[in-house]
Amino acid sequence: MSEQSSGEGGKGATGSGRKPHPRRRRRATVVAAWAAAGLIAVGGGGLGYAYLSLNGNLRGIDINAQLNGKDRPPDIGNGSMDVLVLGSDSRSGANREYGHDGGGARSDTAMVVHVYKDHREASVVSIPRDTLVDRPACTAPDGKRIPAADGVMFNSAYEVGGPACAVDTVEQLSGIRMDHYVEVDFSGFKKLVDELGGVKITTTEPIRDTDSRLDLPAGTHTLDGEQALGLVRTRKSVGDGSDLGRIQLQQAFMKAFLAQVKDAGLLTDPGKLYGVADTATRAVTTDSGLASVPKLTGFVRTLAALDPADVRMVTMPVVYDPQNPNRVLPLEGASQQVWTALRHDRPVPSSALTDSAGGKGSAGAVVRSTPAPVSGTGAGAG
Repeated sequence: MSEQSSGEGGKGATGSGRKPHPRRRRRATVVAAWAAAGLIAVGGGGLGYAYLSLNGNLRGIDINAQLNGKDRPPDIGNGSMDVLVLGSDSRSGANREYGHDGGGARSDTAMVVHVYKDHREASVVSIPRDTLVDRPACTAPDGKRIPAADGVMFNSAYEVGGPACAVDTVEQLSGIRMDHYVEVDFSGFKKLVDELGGVKITTTEPIRDTDSRLDLPAGTHTLDGEQALGLVRTRKSVGDGSDLGRIQLQQAFMKAFLAQVKDAGLLTDPGKLYGVADTATRAVTTDSGLASVPKLTGFVRTLAALDPADVRMVTMPVVYDPQNPNRVLPLEGASQQVWTALRHDRPVPSSALTDSAGGKGSAGAVVRSTPAPVSGTGAGAG
């Protein structure tokens, strides 16, 4: 959590076909956004002037200015917070090792993070990359006007119009105004996992996937960055082999990451703390409202205060497209129940997920968090 977008062929949400393109690694990157948030927040109070020097690492996009004049959902202003977390598959810089992007970038993984007004709980709604949506007209970062399009893949919004177009598409789909935007690339994800010292997980069954080059027996492991990438892009060998199942796997890994961040011991190791914070701030691109360390710190302290047990992760209700089994369509009534609940700051009703294809990937139980040992030492090796 390959595809077809703007005339480029590949695999869709399910089934088998041609050899997967290295682009799949991009689906890991969204997990790093939460990693960055938690790690920066943990370190905020202890880095002093060195922490402030991290300010120059951050990149910001003025999404509000780009969407100025658009018919956006109202800002509810009740203390809740909605954030679009996106992963970028650009092949520039350190990402070149994962293949070529033809000069562009896509975002195939997206999550809407809703933090409830009491800031004690959150719901995370994954939007499958292969969902067919009506994309609104938008303006690309270079000023080019992009016309609206009906029945196109969700990930095409970022491809043709960048972050602001992705935000606009999500707002039109959900009816919820995004307060913030966070984007991470997969090279940053790898480095974050490695700087943290790996992530402990337990697999309830073996995972052997030649496409993602991952080979894990059942048991407890400490995954390095490369292994973590392999895990969250694994599909065929877990659950029913669908891309919706892979989203479940990514959500389970995110829970494990969040659980570990709280037990990282960064405050007792200033060198490690700075390395992690430096990597985190280099890894993220945010909206301009978060593009400074003081502002980002206040925001991420809210996220870091959440216990993983109080974060509910679901997939937007979808059904397979009867005309193309490699695509999915929003399950209209059920998906609107999800978005309506979040607009009114209520929990996502379980009844809205009953008939969704997104709940049938059967991969979520394969990975679970591993409690950190009292000694703080690694539990196993992947």
